Amino acid sequence: MTESDTAESPVFSRAQAYIGRRVSEAIDRIDPATIDRAVAILAKAPATFVYGAGRSGIIGRAFAMRLVQTGLTAYVIGESVTPIVRRGDAVFIVSGAGESQSSVQTANIVRREGADLVVLTARSTSKLAHAATLLLPIEFADDPERHTLAPLGTLFESASLRLTDALVAELMRVRRETEESMRRRHAIMV
Repeated sequence: MTESDTAESPVFSRAQAYIGRRVSEAIDRIDPATIDRAVAILAKAPATFVYGAGRSGIIGRAFAMRLVQTGLTAYVIGESVTPIVRRGDAVFIVSGAGESQSSVQTANIVRREGADLVVLTARSTSKLAHAATLLLPIEFADDPERHTLAPLGTLFESASLRLTDALVAELMRVRRETEESMRRRHAIMV
């Protein structure tokens, strides 16, 4: 490794600034009333079920964990201990393209069962978006820098994590939760 390899990379600096700017711009385009509706759906649901495939699934798992820590009942779809979705429940699907067969199939089941379907996607014209009770669109116009500074689904995944963490903060406010009350529900007391 050379000395120049250990110095901060000019690509690193450009990438982190680019990702931060693009993510902020995308989230800022979401109507605040839509955020309020999402929080209301999640807060009133007897249970929230979260689904995502691949890297979107990782974001979904983190969100489900935080929902539990706010005192809500949450499950990850696909786990062996996840019960069936019922009328009145909420299902939150994270899907960049909004076209994966598993996500669309899950959405169809959710709608048939009468649960609310909140969809977080980068494509507001996707099959999944059309099935949503509430759509949280995080869309990004393509540009040449994206391919080297934020390849593949980086922008969507980064924005999804930031948006779901901000939803948790709003749920904390609505439910009068604190970091301390959440810490008591953490799987490992810290």
